[in-house]
Amino acid sequence: MNDYISTRDAHQSVSSKQAILNGMSPDGGLYVLPTLDQIHLDLSLICTMSYKENAVYILSHLLTDYTKEELEACVENAYANSFSKQEITPIKKVDDVYVLELFHGPTCAFKDVALTLLPQLMSCALKSTSQKALILTATSGDTGKAALSGFCDVENIGINVFYPYKKVSAIQYRQMVTQKGKNVNVFGIQGNFDDAQSQVKRLFLDEELNEYCAKQNILLTSANSINVGRLVPQIVYYFDSYKQLVLQGDIQLGDKVSFSVPTGNFGDVLAGYYAYLMGLPVEKFYVASNANRVLTDFLTTGIYDRNRDFILTISPSMDILISSNLERLLYYASNKDTQKVSKWMQELNEKGRYQIDDET
Repeated sequence: MNDYISTRDAHQSVSSKQAILNGMSPDGGLYVLPTLDQIHLDLSLICTMSYKENAVYILSHLLTDYTKEELEACVENAYANSFSKQEITPIKKVDDVYVLELFHGPTCAFKDVALTLLPQLMSCALKSTSQKALILTATSGDTGKAALSGFCDVENIGINVFYPYKKVSAIQYRQMVTQKGKNVNVFGIQGNFDDAQSQVKRLFLDEELNEYCAKQNILLTSANSINVGRLVPQIVYYFDSYKQLVLQGDIQLGDKVSFSVPTGNFGDVLAGYYAYLMGLPVEKFYVASNANRVLTDFLTTGIYDRNRDFILTISPSMDILISSNLERLLYYASNKDTQKVSKWMQELNEKGRYQIDDET
């Protein structure tokens, strides 16, 4: 059974079910699978299977303490009736590029692909415990509604979503505040998404809150992409998009493709990078940033610096200066050096910036 460890301490080791229930590691790090780059999926087999079959096949390599029957039930419950397209994430050709359509879920956000499955994975993991779960999630807009919708009335799970007041779109605001369900709450906070995300992370590490929840037999966890259960379902559509290109005759099996991915918190493009590590033939990832460009500057210079003006744009999901999932990329790019990652994250917390070494 493959265990997940913290990006900041290799000795913090848990099963995949526990990683999903925990959300993030007690030391503030994010859970990663050290053996990820040793997994090699069968592309020819992927090209013969449906989206749901591929989801079970791919997740069985990543969530190894789930049985095949458990994964099949989770995938079926997530995707059977909630998407408007049978393909889940169809590809369309537009001029000389191909667009992967990720908006066919219940809230029209790409995060539906993961946030219809995460509640199933979490509920399944909870069955082996006597606990209930309380989800605390920060959102820049679309995660909030997708999470509220996905977890609505799921047994033994409650969810609180925190969004930056007047800094999400009108549609996102209305989607969130009109969400029905006896286990859902949404709160506007003063500040931006980074403020919301930082405070939620502090809550996870708050000893008094955790002690209180433990007495109530409640586990604090997250539905953000800091939760590995939110991240790994997104790997599936990278492989499935490749399958579609092969079946349409646009590429030959083994040909390399490139992906351009708009990003703020770095979860979506990281899922693509995970697919690459697992054998997807990728030429290049283009990380599309907006005027906040903190990732553009980092990938150009090796210096991550959040000490800059926060710019509100028409793409609030990308209005982020602290890109959480980049920490997972640093883990793999630094040859899995948790000490380096821990040092950089401490510098980011204390000084608002860090610089990676030349080798990384």
